[in-house]
Amino acid sequence: MTLSTRDLLPIGELAARSGNSPSALRYYEDLGLIHSERTAGGQRRYRRSTLRRLAFIRAAQRIGLSLDEVRVSLADLPVDHVPTAAEWNRVARSWQLRIDDQIDQLQRLRSNLAGCIGCGCLSLTRCGLYNLDDEAGSQGPGARYLLAADPPKP
Repeated sequence: MTLSTRDLLPIGELAARSGNSPSALRYYEDLGLIHSERTAGGQRRYRRSTLRRLAFIRAAQRIGLSLDEVRVSLADLPVDHVPTAAEWNRVARSWQLRIDDQIDQLQRLRSNLAGCIGCGCLSLTRCGLYNLDDEAGSQGPGARYLLAADPPKP
């Protein structure tokens, strides 16, 4: 299928329409998140449907998905046309578990922080977030006590 020049956007126009910088667009292309076609002079041209992919990337980043997770999701979507409702719904369902998990983590974080603020962290010997001798390091990376479903009891 041959696309008209109206169906293809230069990088500057895509950047202006999407709110992304041209360097971000090139980076996303290097990662395989978006795709361009080249003119005879080697200039990038993007299909209009790329605007939807960029909106998808922005939404995914807002909820905390990594670009690797975005790449996996976008791999299930077509690059040659705007995805159908069924294609979008398949991806949306895959996000629901991820979002539910993130909500659970945020609620635990809120609860643990509220307890910490309430006590004022005046006693490092009783604080449930205190990590004497880096005991939490054996449980994995990150703020293990803060993110744990069952943080240590003070």
